[in-house]
Amino acid sequence: MVKHQPLQVYERQLCLSCLTGIYGCRWKRYQRSHDDSSKWECSWFFLLCCSFLLLLVWSYFWLEARNDYNEFNCVGKPHILALCHIALGQQLNLYWIHKIVVLAILLSTITGVVSIDDFWQDEWDIVIISLQFTGPFLHIGALAAVTALGWVIANQVVRMERSRLQVVTLVIYVSILLVLYLVPLFISSTCIMDRSKLGARPAVIGRRGAPMLAPEHTIMSFSKALQQKVTALEADVTISLDGVPFLMRDRTLRRTTNVDKLFPARQDHDASFFNWTEIRSLNAGLWFLRDDPYWTVQYMSEKDRNRTANQTVCSLAELLRLAARTNRSVIFSLRRPPPQHPRHQLWVSDALKVIQRSSILPEQVMWTPDWYRKKVRAAVPLLQQTSDEKLPVAELKERGISTLTLHYSQARAQDIRQFSGSNVSVNVYPVNEPWLYSLMWCSGVQSVSSDAPHILKKVPNPIWIMSADEYGLIWITSDLISVATVIGIFIFQNYHLIRWKMSGMRSYNPEQIMLSAVVRQPSRDVSLMKEKLIFSEISNGVGSTDELSVYTGNGLDAYARDDIMMPARHASKL
Repeated sequence: MVKHQPLQVYERQLCLSCLTGIYGCRWKRYQRSHDDSSKWECSWFFLLCCSFLLLLVWSYFWLEARNDYNEFNCVGKPHILALCHIALGQQLNLYWIHKIVVLAILLSTITGVVSIDDFWQDEWDIVIISLQFTGPFLHIGALAAVTALGWVIANQVVRMERSRLQVVTLVIYVSILLVLYLVPLFISSTCIMDRSKLGARPAVIGRRGAPMLAPEHTIMSFSKALQQKVTALEADVTISLDGVPFLMRDRTLRRTTNVDKLFPARQDHDASFFNWTEIRSLNAGLWFLRDDPYWTVQYMSEKDRNRTANQTVCSLAELLRLAARTNRSVIFSLRRPPPQHPRHQLWVSDALKVIQRSSILPEQVMWTPDWYRKKVRAAVPLLQQTSDEKLPVAELKERGISTLTLHYSQARAQDIRQFSGSNVSVNVYPVNEPWLYSLMWCSGVQSVSSDAPHILKKVPNPIWIMSADEYGLIWITSDLISVATVIGIFIFQNYHLIRWKMSGMRSYNPEQIMLSAVVRQPSRDVSLMKEKLIFSEISNGVGSTDELSVYTGNGLDAYARDDIMMPARHASKL
């Protein structure tokens, strides 16, 4: 055993060099210290933890919002290194460049969170909803992290000299553990259900076609959606200056056409103030190749790129012809022109005329606008009446509405069950991610509107589903493993004291106990305490060699030689 100690010491020194070097640029052995960290360095550690947690929340938000941002490894690594410093009894000393980086990340993250709250406040809904899906797994992850943190907590409790601080630390840690043990009582997810009660797979509607694969609201985009086996096509309709319904999401033509080149003086005008001839002359595909809004252009074939570059604005009549030819339904929202527009009072009639003149069956058209609904029902009785307003079932029945189109933030499981029980179908938008599709599936929705039908096509089943009994078993098992692990950690960190109490050895003085307690976490006092212990044993006499093996058997000599050589002057003082 002794012959392997030099290798162990070398490995330990290499580990410490890496930790202290990366964290604080202290690569030399003499630069390291086991002294207690200063309050200034502890404050930086607190800021590092805050930045890490904020960046976790920030990254989780963007992950669920499907915006591709860099991972948080740049802050995660210093945070883990800091915990390793504490676990090994090393003094915290964050390098000044790292401090600047931590401050920059902390400030930028806070600024980003505040900006989102100001400009995209509704986007926080996706975080709340996502917790229904990720909650059980986040709970297990948090429980594992806090359980592992027990090693650091136990280490620090052993090293603390103030009993009151030990009690406070333990109470805080145990309280956090108890909260995590009871969190599942408040976790609610629609995916925790019996598999026998799972409904049919929700139909997928191509929202503006397949805008991740081709420019939105173009014939190419709707064709791509049809290739993904969508059951219906969804569009936003605007009325032109001469009464032609065409497909456009924005108020202006600037984002999705080259209006800035053909009509630069009118690029900020409302799209409805252009006549159909002018609109038809615009290119509706070059912007997609230029901006690459979904990072998908690189995967397009040369043929598709050429086709994209020649796309034009699509009319409602063209969409209806495509749907009739492929036997698909169409759902659209109709934007009313401004009051000064010549078709301000005739916009509904313009849309109805196009529907009546097309070859599509009326029952394949889902009419959403609430304006003049009675007039629309009288003119074309077979149109499917839909609404994007969440109304009581009785009022929906009175208006003849058979389908309800809701934003995902309004689609609560109990409401969906109520509407479905009254024969009112629920369509939820936008659903672009498999996790949200799985959640809506478990909630019982009949269809979803998606910008990514090619992604949802690959989801044949909910990502996860389990019964309440299965989740309860996972919950209890996780808690029991955590309890056993934490108890084991605290016993291991204090096994010297427990061993002495159980063996009934009364000859050991306080220096012996303290020396054994810190033997795995060397400090500047190890050598001094060892000297005191040796002189104490010489004065009192050693009962047996087994007692001394308590220290030598644990590698105390190697630790002492490695950290601080025993100076002769200490012996003379004693």
